[in-house]
Amino acid sequence: MRQILELLERDAQLSHDTIATMTGLPVAQVSAAIAGWEASGAIRRYKAVVDWDAVDPDPTRETVTAFIDVSVAPARGVGFDDVATRIARFDEVRSVYLVSGSQDLRCTVTGPTIRAVSDFVSQKLSTIDRVRSTATHFVLKTYKRDGDAFDRPAEDHRLPVTP
Repeated sequence: MRQILELLERDAQLSHDTIATMTGLPVAQVSAAIAGWEASGAIRRYKAVVDWDAVDPDPTRETVTAFIDVSVAPARGVGFDDVATRIARFDEVRSVYLVSGSQDLRCTVTGPTIRAVSDFVSQKLSTIDRVRSTATHFVLKTYKRDGDAFDRPAEDHRLPVTP
């Protein structure tokens, strides 16, 4: 059954028939399993990974992404959970992870400009109780996201060979 989830994670557009063929399971069993995972919340949603630069290469239309490392003073009984949950509620925040290392949380944040992301950090994130420090890292170029490579193969400029 795990194989079904792995296939859907790679390509959410696979039909139940295709998944059944790939796994050797009956279509009815695949459909029932997927419906169960959707109902239980194991499958959160289906999404597309979009290369926005390929859609609209206009440099004036910009979305800035930053990884923000956050150091938090843990609280008795809740650790980091309450701060992480509060951070996750902001619209600018795309993800929040508890991580090992010198920082406690790693957040992915997006905004229309570097200034907007900076304002988010200084006015919203850093003012949360128990947030001790932040370190912001702006994304300069995306090479791979969610398992999809964003590099384009170089054009072949060789002359065709004729017999």
